Amino acid sequence: MTTSSRKATLLDGRILGDAAKAAFRKLDPRQLYTNPVMLAVELVAVIATILFIRDLVTGTGTSFAGQIVAWLWITVLFANFAEAVAEGRGKAQADALRKSRINATAKKLGAKTQGYDIVSALSLQPGDVVLVETGDLIPGDGEVIEGIASVDESAITGESAPVIRESGGDRSAVTGGTRVLSDEIKVRITAAQGSTFLDRMIGLVEGAKRQKTPNEVALNILLAGMTLIFLFAVASIPSFAKYAGGTVSVIVLIALFVTLIPTTIGALLSAIGIAGMDRLVKFNVLSMSGRAVEAAGDVDTLLLDKTGTITLGNRLAAEFLPVSGVTPEELANAAQLSSFSDETPEGRSIVVLAKEKYGLRGREMAPMHATFVPFTAQTRMSGVDVDGHRIRKGAVDAVIDFVKAQKGAGAVTPELTEISERIAKSGGTPLAVADGDRVLGVIHLKDVVKGGIRERFQELRRMGIRTVMITGDNPLTAAAIAAEAGVDDFLAQATPETKLKLIRDEQAKGKLVAMCGDGTNDAPALAQADVGVAMQTGTQAAREAGNMVDLDSNPTKLIEIVMIGKQLLMTRGALTTFSIANDVAKYFAIIPAMFAAFYPQLGILNVMGLATPESAILSATIFNALIIVALIPLSLKGVRYQAKSAGSLLASNLAIYGLGGLVVPFIGIKAIDLALTTLHII
Repeated sequence: MTTSSRKATLLDGRILGDAAKAAFRKLDPRQLYTNPVMLAVELVAVIATILFIRDLVTGTGTSFAGQIVAWLWITVLFANFAEAVAEGRGKAQADALRKSRINATAKKLGAKTQGYDIVSALSLQPGDVVLVETGDLIPGDGEVIEGIASVDESAITGESAPVIRESGGDRSAVTGGTRVLSDEIKVRITAAQGSTFLDRMIGLVEGAKRQKTPNEVALNILLAGMTLIFLFAVASIPSFAKYAGGTVSVIVLIALFVTLIPTTIGALLSAIGIAGMDRLVKFNVLSMSGRAVEAAGDVDTLLLDKTGTITLGNRLAAEFLPVSGVTPEELANAAQLSSFSDETPEGRSIVVLAKEKYGLRGREMAPMHATFVPFTAQTRMSGVDVDGHRIRKGAVDAVIDFVKAQKGAGAVTPELTEISERIAKSGGTPLAVADGDRVLGVIHLKDVVKGGIRERFQELRRMGIRTVMITGDNPLTAAAIAAEAGVDDFLAQATPETKLKLIRDEQAKGKLVAMCGDGTNDAPALAQADVGVAMQTGTQAAREAGNMVDLDSNPTKLIEIVMIGKQLLMTRGALTTFSIANDVAKYFAIIPAMFAAFYPQLGILNVMGLATPESAILSATIFNALIIVALIPLSLKGVRYQAKSAGSLLASNLAIYGLGGLVVPFIGIKAIDLALTTLHII
């Protein structure tokens, strides 16, 4: 996202202008039918308008009736405006992305020819191979099949720092709309136009495909039921009035109906859901539906990768532990020699530790005719062959097998196992070092647990969320890290099958599960989880399997995602509480003033001292419309998140929004009544 689009706020003039136009377009009943409360308001507004026009023609129309009709339409427009503002914020964020797609071209490589053809990016199909050179936009989602390049993904992630994309591994996935800054790559297109990640992102942030969640549907059913109840209640009023010797006009009954039904939450419900997805977008997380956001708010179990989430992600060399008969300097020298070609953070930290602790400086390797042995998943070792020495470092069991395979190899002492287990129990990772048929000792790699992570897990625990650390480490190492981090449980030596089984076991207990992942082996678990957060830098399979995508590829976002989901639920609960309390207050404000003429005994309940029945009705109708506008910022921003139990949240909502919903209408309606009488409007 560009900086300008990310700064779109509620007061953005362009968003407000577009929302105002959209508010009128949304008067179409085909768009409004999903909101039963506001559809009912629009229908009665149409009836009131017809009656008012009839009265004008017959000469019996009144300014009071005209004002009621006007404010009924304003109420519907304000509700549409709230939804349009929420949608508009997402549309503003999608503008830059849409521009990057329009008129884009691609250098399509032929199957047999050496050159390329310039074609429209929109014409590319899965399987096509394109050449992307310095300065070119990547025309579509794909996988790098040849080359390495620095890529600017700021249009997607909002981050200015370029990233490296290369063939093979988990850094091969590229996204359409990003730009190559250096070198060139060949990309095989993996997604058809119209279904690319960029297309989905545009649709998602615009809210065009947002579906109602089960809770929203249930709340809509409740609101529709309350609307029907008050429809019947208001319809019975003429009979009571006739019994008392009076009459009540249809327009007054319509106004009473609109002020008594739950218009406040009905008007804001859709905006709350859209704003929840919008808040995720501001955190650079895309949700495939409102259902996923809401599920995040109800998560019971949170699965987190150890590396990069709970720990800093880079294990660092902490000490050299030689076996008997080997000096620390000898072990450090061999470890450093085997790490000169190791560009991983762990390898660089070994070189630095040997330099700082034992004064071993970098050496010129060319005259030594050194042959470096790269790490592979099969050998689980790396090293160097130099001056007749075959130095290896790697997993303890792999190094032991290497030593035993050498001619003249002696017995591997139990001391190596003892040192390795001690390191593992402390939460570290042991790397054994050998020189041919001799075991030299162990390098202690230490995982550094992120500062403050223990407190965050305690906060999640107070919310009733169980945290589970997932790692490929052995159980001893996993247990030590889990204890230091403060997670509730851990899964060691995790495989795709064990991850999937853990999730299914939790779900079988009736729990909602969230997890993150970036590799193809995470795809089954991401698809199974209720909230599956895939990393943008991960494989295409992982991104397709998850129902959320983290554009910053920061696994710790899981915690923020859960909090945003809970904030959405809290916002909906708070505004529902306010709306219901608001309606209760209006009952006591309006009904006594309205029916005092028929039933003088009700006069004692007119504690607000509203001037006339007409003033009471008009004041309540105006307040009913204005309160929607007043609550739009809160529905978009959301109530402040608090880690409390359900009982505490209910008590807090009743104390703040319940009491506020009771008090605000009395103040607001009375103020409007005074203004109407002072200005002689009624």
